[in-house]
Amino acid sequence: MRTRATTAALAALLLAALTACSTTDDGKRPPHPTPTKSASRAPSATADPARADLEKTVRAYTAAYFKPDVTTAYNLISARCKEQITKPGLGLLIDRAHQLSGDRAVKRFRINKFSGNMARVSYGVGLPRYDQHDQPWTRERGHWRYDAC
Repeated sequence: MRTRATTAALAALLLAALTACSTTDDGKRPPHPTPTKSASRAPSATADPARADLEKTVRAYTAAYFKPDVTTAYNLISARCKEQITKPGLGLLIDRAHQLSGDRAVKRFRINKFSGNMARVSYGVGLPRYDQHDQPWTRERGHWRYDAC
């Protein structure tokens, strides 16, 4: 019974995390992101290196999330998020996402805000229920980490 409740709670957390849309400071829902690069192209080497690294990390996290590759995905979340979810807990979430949707990759990507070690991005993987709007990312020790926990 306890395992069933834990699995149900983790599934609910996954659904909330993947379908939740952040709002802007004025309370309005941000517009859908517009594509900046195709899914098959890597960030431009001529772009700002920090922005290119952010996009590369978002793409890597998303690919690991839907593969599912719990080790890679867990390594790409912030220290703050690691205080809220364990590696096995994340494993349950990404296994379920993979079962429901298979392998996915970022098809649309946009940086909404970028300031120092904080950024907000919007992206989609081809399924509207997984679209992310204004999702927070943080740079820790020079590396971008998912911070939407």
